Amino acid sequence: LAGALPSLSYLVPEVSCEPNGLAGCLPVSRTIHTSAVAQPGQVLDSTDLWRLTAVYRFPDQVWHLQLLGPRRALYVLCARRGIYCLSLDTPSRSVSQANKDSEEDELPYPVMPVDPDACVLPDATLCAFTVLDDMLVALAQGPTQWKMQLFEHPCLGEDPQPGGQIGEVELSTYTPEIGIPGKPTAPHFLPVLCCLSLPGSRAPHGHPQACGGFTLEEALFGLLFGADATLLESPVILCGLPDGQLCCVALRALVTSRSAPGDPKALVRILHHLEEPVVFIGALKTEPQTEEAVESELSSMEVHSDCLVALGHHGRTLAIKASFDKSGNLVPELQEYFLPGPVLCAACGAGGRIYHSTPSDLRVVDLAQGSVPLDPQQPNRAPGSLPPTLCPTSLSVCSVLTVSVSPRAPAGETELLALSAKGRLMSCSLSPKSPGPTRMTSASADRKIKELLSGIGDVSERVSFLKKAVDQRNKALTSLNEAMNVSCALLSSREGPRPISCTTTTSWSHLPLQDVLTATCLLQNSGDFSLDRGWTLCIQVLTSSSALDLDAAGSAVTYTIPVDRLGPGSQREVTLPLGPTESGVLDLPVTVSCALFYSLREVVGGALAPSDPLEDPFLEEHALDLLPEQEGICLPLSRLTVDMLRCLRFPGLASPHTQAPCLLSPACNPVDTFLEACCGPSSEPTGPASLRAKYLPPSVASIKVSAELLRTALEDAHSGVPLCSATLQWLLAENAAVDIVKARALSSVQGVAPNGTDIHLILREVAVTDLCPAGPIQAVEIQVESSSLADMCRAHHAIVGRMQAMVREQAAQSSSPPDLRMQYLRQIHANHEALLREVQALRDRLCTEDEASSCATAQRLLQVYKQLRSPSLVLL
Repeated sequence: LAGALPSLSYLVPEVSCEPNGLAGCLPVSRTIHTSAVAQPGQVLDSTDLWRLTAVYRFPDQVWHLQLLGPRRALYVLCARRGIYCLSLDTPSRSVSQANKDSEEDELPYPVMPVDPDACVLPDATLCAFTVLDDMLVALAQGPTQWKMQLFEHPCLGEDPQPGGQIGEVELSTYTPEIGIPGKPTAPHFLPVLCCLSLPGSRAPHGHPQACGGFTLEEALFGLLFGADATLLESPVILCGLPDGQLCCVALRALVTSRSAPGDPKALVRILHHLEEPVVFIGALKTEPQTEEAVESELSSMEVHSDCLVALGHHGRTLAIKASFDKSGNLVPELQEYFLPGPVLCAACGAGGRIYHSTPSDLRVVDLAQGSVPLDPQQPNRAPGSLPPTLCPTSLSVCSVLTVSVSPRAPAGETELLALSAKGRLMSCSLSPKSPGPTRMTSASADRKIKELLSGIGDVSERVSFLKKAVDQRNKALTSLNEAMNVSCALLSSREGPRPISCTTTTSWSHLPLQDVLTATCLLQNSGDFSLDRGWTLCIQVLTSSSALDLDAAGSAVTYTIPVDRLGPGSQREVTLPLGPTESGVLDLPVTVSCALFYSLREVVGGALAPSDPLEDPFLEEHALDLLPEQEGICLPLSRLTVDMLRCLRFPGLASPHTQAPCLLSPACNPVDTFLEACCGPSSEPTGPASLRAKYLPPSVASIKVSAELLRTALEDAHSGVPLCSATLQWLLAENAAVDIVKARALSSVQGVAPNGTDIHLILREVAVTDLCPAGPIQAVEIQVESSSLADMCRAHHAIVGRMQAMVREQAAQSSSPPDLRMQYLRQIHANHEALLREVQALRDRLCTEDEASSCATAQRLLQVYKQLRSPSLVLL
């Protein structure tokens, strides 16, 4: 058909409907039955003069329909409802006249709601069906598997209600989709059923081609479905599933499966896997025929197809023929092709042609290109092979949702009946001969001009859609390219300066009622990249559990700051409060983590959506499901732990010429402040902190570190400074008061915790005896004192964390420790084990004792804790 000139004409006026609801078009003689769904579904019926006579309204979308000519009945599968049967001779039996809308009386055609009693097989899980003369085959969607069900079908003239179920078999498993509980989820793609039979095996299952089936040649039928189906002369149901599988079931084997049950898997045979949703299954004749064979087929109205085809949604096409190998054995010849997609519909025509529709065009391919005429004198010669490639030919018709080949076209011509996206029924005549010029009347000229203008408008609208889609995808690709460059640059520069960095610093801010600890994050772009739409700076603030409640879980707060056009050399600063909270508590340590997040959903989500709803009806709702689960790319930048040593303030270290700022305790009550000011100065301390400092001894913890270890670790940065002073400077290196400590060469200092309690840090050199046989070990003792047990624990925890990092760093340099007295170490370890067991026993006793007895237990528990916080060991 390379030189064919299609002639397009509209048969019925436009019907208001949605594109996703147009279900099918099936020609039988000159009667067209189409389905369209708006709100709700409709089925159209017209006569030989292409005059629209009636519109049937269904309660939901129409998924499939099939006409039985001898019965004058139309079977319709309604989504989530079941199968309906409409009688074309007596429509009153299947049409409800009670719910007719008054507005529909003004339409040029009657709109008849379908009576619920017309539902002959109610089942919300049905997704496909096919009807033979005495059987009805349905495919149901189970919770995790597809199930093929076989029902008895009444004979001609009886009630159309199907009889009992006579067979069932489970097909392939699938992953169920997440939907609303209690409501069946409609599949993205519907399965396809096709009936295939042997020549001359019409009884008792009826003419397969009259029911939308095909007759295969015996050689191909036996190769595909095996000897059992061939000997039984059983029709075979071929099923194309949304996951791409092609499965077949012999009907007679399925009928006898209940009387003689066996292995259900033996009934199902998987022929092939397309790896994409199957949208069409058909058969056609590719071999040129002799005149006697053509006359025989015309007299019997039965075409013996020699090629089975299946089309996938994205254009992958499978063709299977019977052929002879080099040894002369009959084998199936499989050939895969790739056609333009997405494929909306397809149909098989005469001459080995396949017509398939995409959103942009209706195309035809020829599978008979490689065939040569059969010679009756050489029956053993191999049939013609399939062509290696297919070249689609455009018919210049777009937006066709359903297409069918009319069997009543004149000889040498082809007539296609198609349903457009706007609900218009079209006839497309293809003639290989170029028609001569004809005179055009004024009416036909006006109609032609209107059609051309309408086509220009449709093309213009589609061009604008496509241009918008191209622009969106170009922007998305540019953004993805920049995101890839940024990711590679950050992940490859883990050592040394990074092109994009985030530095976090902490400081105290003075507010009218209390002082607040703030963190300032500075995002700097030192590279050649630009951070545009889709990038977000994520800052997570993770607080630890309370020191007084070990079972309490820490809390995390994440701040997201959109990064809008951060070009090379630019920076962005963000300040966040860390605490204290309204209750005056600042749980330390606090971890501040900074990361860059690139949102794929924000940047790529719009580009994945189809530019035209016809391009992929199911992708519009589920475009974002194609994205990965994490929905973006997360690139860590920095991590800072804010502990007690970083938060300490030292008002006593202020310069004599500079007045130290007044430190406000957290959550200071204005009434208490006013009353204290009215009472004037008093010699006696007031407040809980002052009373605790006066009547309770301070909590003390200490840690001893080898002087040699400290000298080795601090010799570069603190050479010429006393060891105790250098160690204190190293501990307070991240504190704002480190410069004053360094200038005065202090070895002890008194600071103020965030809640206002005092903390003393005292460093002195000591000698540890009884540990090394060579003599005493010189060490530095770091002692922490505070009237608050919780603050003392936080400061001790911060010091231990720094010392652990120092020991790990020096251990990597393979420095060997001195000889130690192992017996002395074992004794210390045993003493600590005993103390830990006593702690557990005392804590258990506190849970069972009354208030009077628990006081002595609590005092003993504090004494044991004090011994544990002052070990006799030293870090080497």
